[in-house]
Amino acid sequence: MLTSIVIFLILGAFAGLLAGLLGVGGGLVIVPMINYAFALQGTTDVHTHHLALGTSLATIMFTSISSFMAHHRSKAVIWSIVKYITPGILLGTFFGSKVAAHLPTELLKGFFVVFLLYVGTQMLLNIKPKASREIPGFAGNSVAGGVIGMASSFVGIGGGTLSVPYMTWCNVPMHKAIGTSAAIGFPIAVAGALGYLVNGLAVPDLPQHTVGYIYLPALFGIAAASVFTAPLGARLAHRLPVTRLKKFFACLLFVMAAQMAWGLLG
Repeated sequence: MLTSIVIFLILGAFAGLLAGLLGVGGGLVIVPMINYAFALQGTTDVHTHHLALGTSLATIMFTSISSFMAHHRSKAVIWSIVKYITPGILLGTFFGSKVAAHLPTELLKGFFVVFLLYVGTQMLLNIKPKASREIPGFAGNSVAGGVIGMASSFVGIGGGTLSVPYMTWCNVPMHKAIGTSAAIGFPIAVAGALGYLVNGLAVPDLPQHTVGYIYLPALFGIAAASVFTAPLGARLAHRLPVTRLKKFFACLLFVMAAQMAWGLLG
């Protein structure tokens, strides 16, 4: 258990830095590392991956607050986008977590891998959207939020890998897309964590120290460290040029796509 706690603290520090720097929740690294910690403890429960997904979303609730507050202080959060996109986010995430708790997700992950490679290539090559394109109104953002929320709940992430490309595709400046994405991650995390918690309550024989599909030692360890490092990542994001940020984000998307593809092949 002590080894796992150390892993969770280190993981939380890295996830927080990533959240502040790129506007993502850190699920990219949290989900596989929670699975790894379970393996170290000899836990081979059939529900360990669901626990990793639910716990990842629960930790992102705390990480995203620390991250978006730091970006807000730099005036990099567009709150009108957050307001318009949140209803779709809540519905899509909660419904997605309910479906994910009962169904395999290989097909969705396959589509997600293709999407990440496509968006990452666009960012790496700095392909710019049409100058006339802009963020839609309430209806368009609600639909986008539903898609982002559902996909996020299936893979245990805070939505930044989708919301940042979505906003930059609509000509939102990169720094503001990252800051706004950090704020969008909070309703995704709340709805997703609640969905996994509720759907896991009726599951028998889960490992110790769990509430629904949320593993409490990982939640506390990761959250305790990430809230301190997220503001550091946010400050770094505002010091880096846009082109470099896009390259960092493209690399993140490629890594996530490779990780998911490896999981599918395995």
